[in-house]
Amino acid sequence: MAARNPLSRRRFLAGAAGLSAAALAAPPVVGQARPRLVVVGGGPGGATAARYAAKDGAIDVTLVEPSRHYVTCFHSNLFLGGFRSFDSLVHGYGGLEKAGVRLVHEAAAAIDRDRREVVLAGGARLPFDRLILSPGIDLKYDSVPGWGREWEEAMPHAWKAGRQTQILKAKLDQVPDGGLIVMIAPPNPYRCPPGPYERVSMMAHVLKATGRGRAKIIIVDPKEKFSKQGLFQEGWESHYPGMIEWIAPDISEGLKSVDPKTGTVVTGFETYANAALVNVIPAQMAGAIARDAGLADASGYCPIDPASMASRADAGIFVVGDAAIPGDMPKSAFAANSQAKVAAMTVRAELIGARAFPARYANTCWSLIDIDDAVKVGGRYAPADGRIKEVEGFISQTGEPPELRRGTQAENIGWYDGITADIFG
Repeated sequence: MAARNPLSRRRFLAGAAGLSAAALAAPPVVGQARPRLVVVGGGPGGATAARYAAKDGAIDVTLVEPSRHYVTCFHSNLFLGGFRSFDSLVHGYGGLEKAGVRLVHEAAAAIDRDRREVVLAGGARLPFDRLILSPGIDLKYDSVPGWGREWEEAMPHAWKAGRQTQILKAKLDQVPDGGLIVMIAPPNPYRCPPGPYERVSMMAHVLKATGRGRAKIIIVDPKEKFSKQGLFQEGWESHYPGMIEWIAPDISEGLKSVDPKTGTVVTGFETYANAALVNVIPAQMAGAIARDAGLADASGYCPIDPASMASRADAGIFVVGDAAIPGDMPKSAFAANSQAKVAAMTVRAELIGARAFPARYANTCWSLIDIDDAVKVGGRYAPADGRIKEVEGFISQTGEPPELRRGTQAENIGWYDGITADIFG
């Protein structure tokens, strides 16, 4: 991808079409039942895998996803900042159905690895010859003292998009001029490494644009550094001087507790009382269905074969997206989409003898700091040394001219249009 050229919807889909024409071509299956692929999870990883695996009808593909619509976490920060409508984040599954994917809108309760079946919440069982899991993340509700599932409306996380995103937006709109916002940032590894810091940027943008520039945003971070740190801090100083303060762990001496009833955050160094908004983004792990199936290790995430995305614990099950251990790749929608295509290609090769190519992966993460001021980081990846390894990387630079940053934001918008079309049809 050229660093200075906008990534249009047409260019994104052209690349995807090139992959499908070559890697997903398959000989016909004659005189036998179609092999069965079940995909669990209808986000960027699962929906992509289902659509690419089903393209010529040679495989019986079933997608298990309880929701009838998917709300993207990616670009949800732009909704907070007023750059997107909520409705623009919502996508249906009609395109997958047209592509030949059978939809089961029910939760998957368990994986019976011995019988090769997915057990649905209602008790029905779906047999599979191969299984692709893309369950996303679960939140570790006990990782922030004083906070838990019962407090996720009082102190929203909004790290799973939908109602939580709307709650966070409503609370942000109620912050008074001079009010205090405290973000509890998550420890590594977590979904979308630059996400918390783009979110803070969008919060500051809204506050400033609506005459609440005296508000203060404190980030209590367990990490000693964060993604795109120099770029964000340059942007904060330029656009929002005095509004955002990042508190490193050696300064805060660690988060001690939160009190959702009073809006209080206690660190080892200082207590922040009566915050108008506390955004708690807790520690994360692979979705429960993958952990319960014995596919995760002590980290809470799932080791995979970097050449195929197959589980290290079960070669007939593939894990893509945020639940996997992706080596040098971040946990992102772009990464999940890329991994899903490798998994779909491998499944088709194994089940119907379709041609397979060496695994190659790509990712880019864009972040909007202010109007037409976007930055990015990304790279290309390949299997090496037992993991997915970066073979080429790039990142925006501090001090870039405004026209380059505008072009980066144009890429960002074009990418969203392209990838959602590629995922959902």
